[in-house]
Amino acid sequence: MYGPLIHFIKAIDRIPTRFNVSIMLFMACLISYMLRVNMSVNILAMVQPIQSNIKQSAPLDHNNISDGTTNQTMIENSKVPDYGPRYNWSSHDQSIILGAYFYGYLISSLPAGIFAERFGGRNMVGLSLAFSALLTALTPLAADNGMWATIANRVALGILGGFLYPALHNLISKWAPPDEKGKFVSALMGGTFGTVITWPLVGVLIETLGWSFAFYIPAVISAIVAVLWYIIVADSPSTHPRIKAEEKDYIEKSLGDTISKSKLLPPIASLATSPPFLALLVLHFGNLWGLYFLITAAPKFMSEVLGFKLAKAGFLAALPYLARSLAAFLFGTVGDLLRKKSIMSVTAIRKSFCLFSHIIPGLFLVGLIYIGFDPYVCVAIITLSLGFNGASTMTNLQNSQDLAPNFAGTLYGIINFVGTSSGFISPILVAHFTVQQSTMEEWQYVFMIGAAAYIVPALIFIVFGSGQVQKWNEPKQTQANGEFQHT
Repeated sequence: MYGPLIHFIKAIDRIPTRFNVSIMLFMACLISYMLRVNMSVNILAMVQPIQSNIKQSAPLDHNNISDGTTNQTMIENSKVPDYGPRYNWSSHDQSIILGAYFYGYLISSLPAGIFAERFGGRNMVGLSLAFSALLTALTPLAADNGMWATIANRVALGILGGFLYPALHNLISKWAPPDEKGKFVSALMGGTFGTVITWPLVGVLIETLGWSFAFYIPAVISAIVAVLWYIIVADSPSTHPRIKAEEKDYIEKSLGDTISKSKLLPPIASLATSPPFLALLVLHFGNLWGLYFLITAAPKFMSEVLGFKLAKAGFLAALPYLARSLAAFLFGTVGDLLRKKSIMSVTAIRKSFCLFSHIIPGLFLVGLIYIGFDPYVCVAIITLSLGFNGASTMTNLQNSQDLAPNFAGTLYGIINFVGTSSGFISPILVAHFTVQQSTMEEWQYVFMIGAAAYIVPALIFIVFGSGQVQKWNEPKQTQANGEFQHT
């Protein structure tokens, strides 16, 4: 019975353990996003189609009309596809459901880093994946019980998801040698790749099996990954049962004394007055605004404005995330090379890569407003915008590791707490501008706000950001008064 499992464990043990860990970091992020973003496409099949007359701000050619342009005539003359039960949820109701995940995510992301540093990241991630699978499988039942049951389900799923990334950053701080940190952080782009897989997958599942299976099948995949996680991952090299002694020694020596062996209290007062940390917080908010806006709104934009059918909208909306995944590994490799060969300082790397991760993506969104009249041009511009944002593996996604390796999870939890607010603000913003009709004329305001959210934080980070370990990374406890002092 256990023969195949034993052979599997022996096979993976031939590979460097830290490589296996990085693969599981990638898979954990992939599953997290699979369960996070499936609702963005699924909800289009769960609600009644828009019945209002939609004015197109620019004419679409007849080929694009045949791809599913939503307007009054088409809805009246075509039968609504039977993908399963449809609910009378208004545009505002849908925005609340799409944003509900992020309300839960906001609740847990702040304490998640502290929990990971106190109790270890392995169990936090494993339990998050397992219980998220259960909640996802229960989503169709929640929908049958009404909008608020669906919202409660998504909030609970968000709470579990909020523990994930701070815990993963805690694991990276213990497993990644400095010269390989860019590649490890690039593994967190598994979430982006999860979007690439999920949107086309659920689009096909909806059109072939119905929208309920677009919840059931991702739930099964998540449960399988949770089992693999517990087999492969440990909290640190020193606690891994099968790591080779040479690899353990190499990792621990490369990290030196930047990681404390004791459990330290996070220096909250120092964080609140640290310009480099506050600059990172603003930079991360801008990054998540662009990312979460496209997660929650891209399928709607491509279906209702660009006129693509559901499966095609899911596939095209996923292209920007494929570009982001590939670019992330490219930028991560280049950044690691620059650091290894001492071509640029860590601070210079972080600041210069903001050009690619934030400023260029923002400029592409501005361009979308003025030249994005053709549906495929729109898709290309959005793909380039999010593709360049893959450079965030060398900016906001890695900077918490620079500033305080001892508190990388806590720092990431705090910036994620603030940044996650964009996840429920952006759907409300989209609903506000598209409440009457959904055309490029209304969406241009959304894109302009997104461009500002990218560019302004980058300029702030270029002025105030840093890539150096901060003095509050090593709080020392004085014997005289027992209070933590920061050196």
